[in-house]
Amino acid sequence: MITYDSIQSLIDQAVLEGKLISQIVLIDKASQMEMTDKQLLKKMNDNLQVMKEAVLTGLESESKSVSGLSGGDAKKMMQSISAGRSIGGHLLSEVITKALAVSEVNACMGRIVASPTAGSCGIIPGLLLTLKEVYQINDEKVVMSLFTASGFGMVIAKNAGISGAEGGCQAECGSASAMAAAAAVELAGGTPEMCGHAVAFALKSVLGLVCDPVAGLVEVPCVKRNASGAANALVAAEMALAGIESKIPVDEVITAMKAVGDALPASLKETAEGGLADTPTGKKLAESILMQ
Repeated sequence: MITYDSIQSLIDQAVLEGKLISQIVLIDKASQMEMTDKQLLKKMNDNLQVMKEAVLTGLESESKSVSGLSGGDAKKMMQSISAGRSIGGHLLSEVITKALAVSEVNACMGRIVASPTAGSCGIIPGLLLTLKEVYQINDEKVVMSLFTASGFGMVIAKNAGISGAEGGCQAECGSASAMAAAAAVELAGGTPEMCGHAVAFALKSVLGLVCDPVAGLVEVPCVKRNASGAANALVAAEMALAGIESKIPVDEVITAMKAVGDALPASLKETAEGGLADTPTGKKLAESILMQ
């Protein structure tokens, strides 16, 4: 049984057995859940299909959320790409578009996969479904990569936390970004060690990121942070695949994230009392929503 105490232990076991991170996580979780590998793969495939549906729903809709704070931006991104106005290249633009789409579906009370949370639900599908589309990767490989994301996510959850109320947005969008980066590295043929470095890069880039939802709703700035979190994951994966290594071991990065989260004041941890929620415009938006 895997205890998910550290990223390094996952990497060491994968290397020892000559397997991918996804393979050892699949075998372990199937055993823990008293399921066959085939049954658990089916459950994860179901998650992948929900992610796909969320992307399509978000891209097709111009609907606004009940608050009116979000909705329709994914479609704007898609139209910008179609018009040739993208300056970041097709892959990056598609990653941003899909991440926005899923996050907007969440804001509009649609069906998403909390990966690892609802507030960060667009990051993993944003990156992985774009890679699938651009590089024509089959569903089976993407499903396996989700086990890699899950394995690393369980370590982060155990040692630092994935809740914005507990550790700020570094714990939500940061964790999702790290999970997406690791999954992307495996999809691209990277080693277990590279997956670990990708996690470190993604988390280091968002240390201290506060959770400051305007009006206490998971919309502003949350939806846009899903887009930037997916882009961050792409950057982290690219560096790891290039053979660049994190000077700070990944498990120490996670420990640092925990310490930073603990040091953040309550006003910056999902209370809507600080950061963007405390700006004049943020307060006005909150007041207008209360008056609806």
